[in-house]
Amino acid sequence: MKNQESGDQASPAVVGRQPNMPRAGIADARRSIRTFISEALQELGFATLECTSATDLEAMLASGRTDLVVIGSSAGIEACEMVELLAARQFEGKLLVMGPRVSPMVSAIRGLAEKLGIVMLPLLPTPFGNGDLRACVASLLPDAAPPLAPLHAARPQLWYLPKIDARKLVLSGAAAVNALPHGAPEAARSGRSERAGGGDDPVASAMPVIARAIEDWRYFASRHGHIELAINLPIAFFRHPDAADILCRQMPDQAAFEGLIVEISAAEVLRNLDLARTVARRLRHRNIAISIAELGMEWPSFLPLHDLPFVELKVDPQFVAGCADDRLQRAACRRVLDLADAIGARTVADGVAREADFLAVRDMGFHLAQGPLFGKAMTAQEFARCAARPSSRGD
Repeated sequence: MKNQESGDQASPAVVGRQPNMPRAGIADARRSIRTFISEALQELGFATLECTSATDLEAMLASGRTDLVVIGSSAGIEACEMVELLAARQFEGKLLVMGPRVSPMVSAIRGLAEKLGIVMLPLLPTPFGNGDLRACVASLLPDAAPPLAPLHAARPQLWYLPKIDARKLVLSGAAAVNALPHGAPEAARSGRSERAGGGDDPVASAMPVIARAIEDWRYFASRHGHIELAINLPIAFFRHPDAADILCRQMPDQAAFEGLIVEISAAEVLRNLDLARTVARRLRHRNIAISIAELGMEWPSFLPLHDLPFVELKVDPQFVAGCADDRLQRAACRRVLDLADAIGARTVADGVAREADFLAVRDMGFHLAQGPLFGKAMTAQEFARCAARPSSRGD
């Protein structure tokens, strides 16, 4: 995946944002400036999209109401093309031009916008700070922008591992690292965690994790659009007769929400196969799907089984790490891929830490990959910023 300074791909359009959240597109030839403006506007309550070309801007205008377009003078001649595009699309929002106070290009952009009847905000002179930006866009800020809810003392802070589409090399989703106490960032970033719902009352102990995950999903959706979220739950959670209904009631009632992946370890699925099957069938029509996670030495036990209504098989790092150099590991991975094909499930290679291993799992046919090669676990705020940037392997 490439991150060129001026030629990278634009982020996906933001959907599912809060109703009063204004929407902004940022066009500048310098990626660092686009990212700075985007993050600053997000802090002010905007949903943002970075545009690297007139084509990106046109796609954003076509996808829904846009309240603000920011154009930097470094966009060059294409800045004027963007202004003409705004006029042609009868843009009803406002234009913010940023650049030096004394600049022929700034004068040309603003002069053309005035001639074409586009409403402009005051010039944002460079260099500038957050206070200058806030002053320029003050008229667009919602009267009562809902702040991001603070972490509740009873809820854990979740950390998220990016899941990458192995073919397209783009962000595909997020796997939550569960039940980590505050003050344990190193354990979180390495992906180590306790499974949610592991206490004496699995439902009661899992509810804070589920609530936090859905709260974080809303945060992601307001800044990026739908992010497919995966969380870990123990099979004991589903022994409660009402657990499936309780879980379904926590799901967002929003068009942008396309579903939740619940990961249950392979060992637990084997020990409770009938229950796991029943849960998977019951939930699959309610926007929740079951993934068999941590699939390691248990894989031969699944081969003779039939009627496995699971959407995903996630292979344990013991078979992924070093697979490029180990024929037996690759053979085990291929058998899991055969099983996935037989039951119509997708596959995830977990624990990818080397490029050679990623190339190996991609060539074998894995659909998704996650691991240190693409980024360590990160907070919801860090993940949202990562998701809003052009595709990359993570920081």
